[in-house]
Amino acid sequence: MRFTRSRSRLLAAAVGLGLAATAMATPAVAAPAETGASAKALAAAYAAVDSAVSRSALSGIAWYTDEATGKVVVTADSTVPASALGTLTRTVGADADAITIKRAKGEFKPFLGPGDAIHGAGTRCSLGFNVRSGGTHYFLTAGHCAEDVGTWYTNAGQTTRIGPTVKSSFPGNDYALVRYANDSLSHQGGYSVGDARVGQRVTRDGSSTGAHSGRVEALDVSVRYRGSGTVRGMIQTDICAESGDSGGPLYAGSTALGITSGGSGDCSSGGTTFYQPVREAVNAYDVNLY
Repeated sequence: MRFTRSRSRLLAAAVGLGLAATAMATPAVAAPAETGASAKALAAAYAAVDSAVSRSALSGIAWYTDEATGKVVVTADSTVPASALGTLTRTVGADADAITIKRAKGEFKPFLGPGDAIHGAGTRCSLGFNVRSGGTHYFLTAGHCAEDVGTWYTNAGQTTRIGPTVKSSFPGNDYALVRYANDSLSHQGGYSVGDARVGQRVTRDGSSTGAHSGRVEALDVSVRYRGSGTVRGMIQTDICAESGDSGGPLYAGSTALGITSGGSGDCSSGGTTFYQPVREAVNAYDVNLY
């Protein structure tokens, strides 16, 4: 099996309501746009939400600061009862006016499942981006995929070895580094590292559902997955994904942006997905895309 960019690329590897500006009586002078809470109030609201979620048993929830609207956007998946959101709002207290509550279909969870891509310990995930350090070649995938996988294979029968998991980080982050130890496998490159922008058109690829495109909704998002841990600094998009797509690449053209972490929904009804920024992973492991 050749690990090339041509193999679906993967083997080559959230808004509150802004208030409009109003015209004043003085000629040629307009009032500045209201942008919601002040920076200090916004920071306090974010800290209050973060603390409330961390101290509770609440999961299936994501939150980030939307500086454009002056709101902290809290997105709850379908498993979070309305009563729990009410409790969260009351716990936040006076800072609740700086919060916008949204709902997402399905359940926020790390994507993981059986199938046909990179295999290990009875699970399947997707290869993200190829990287190297000196003359040694590796690839990046999701950290939650690699927690219990010592060795990866190209097939479910585990007859063609790729190589070992060298390092992994989850929760908090969601990235892992796997070393190529099979000289018969090619590992072409073709990407450079970049940073995602809100509104940017992007594509993600995965071994379950292939390539799907959409837009970046938010940056620096914190997510507490159901039945798992909290990850921070994530990219949020409106692109669908399903189990087994974890670890796959998020990119814009030849610019590598993220590694698929988790989300909700599916590619029939749509969903919300979260990605580990690639730049953080390559910096953590002192490797380079090529």
